[in-house]
Amino acid sequence: MFEVLLLIAGLVGGALNSLAGGGSFIVFPALLAVGVPPVIANASNTYAALPGYASGAVGYWHAITKHKDRLALYSIISVIFGWVGAELLLVVSDEQFSLVVPWLMLFAVLLFAFGNRLNAFVAAHSGGRRGMKLAGTVLLLVFLAGVCVYGGFFNAGLGILLLAFLATAGMSDIHAMNGLKLWISTLVALVAVVRFALNGSIDWYHGSIALVGVTVGGYLAARNAHRVPTGVIRAAVIVYGVFMTGYFFWGAYA
Repeated sequence: MFEVLLLIAGLVGGALNSLAGGGSFIVFPALLAVGVPPVIANASNTYAALPGYASGAVGYWHAITKHKDRLALYSIISVIFGWVGAELLLVVSDEQFSLVVPWLMLFAVLLFAFGNRLNAFVAAHSGGRRGMKLAGTVLLLVFLAGVCVYGGFFNAGLGILLLAFLATAGMSDIHAMNGLKLWISTLVALVAVVRFALNGSIDWYHGSIALVGVTVGGYLAARNAHRVPTGVIRAAVIVYGVFMTGYFFWGAYA
């Protein structure tokens, strides 16, 4: 029964990731619902999301390679600070993480709901990278480092934060931005999964069931995306995310 629930959650979460984003709002609570402890559930959710990031990055590889000048530095920062985020997760207890989760969920839901406006605002008020002074460039890289720490610690909302960073960095080509977003997400998730695995913090059985669902659901949704009204999907994800956030607040603080 638990296996069926996780598989369905993975299918739905993978489909949402392809259509509008927000798959972690489905998969992470499902892992908790089947009895996986909070920290391990979060680590297992990152593991389940990894193949989707990687396959997406491969699909955008042609667009990514147009920005080779950024790729090496962004990759190094992603690996280092994604690992730092994973380390932070491993030093908190399940009880402490349970208290943090509602706030992380709230932050992720707000990012999901208003991320497009945030990215548009950032793009409109940021100059190109060439015009930045040294201090501005350093601040930009600190922004990326902070986003990667967040991604290593808690996966939901990472893509929106990365798009905001890339807009701040002066990028406007949405295909290249999506490609770099997925590349950075892949590296952050990969190093986090390696760190979680070394610590024995991944539930491989339940996480793998979710992974299969996420991968299949993402593929099927991508093939049929033209048939689904994205606006309706986004609205449903927001409503569900608000409900789950309220549920986590009630469970943690009631």
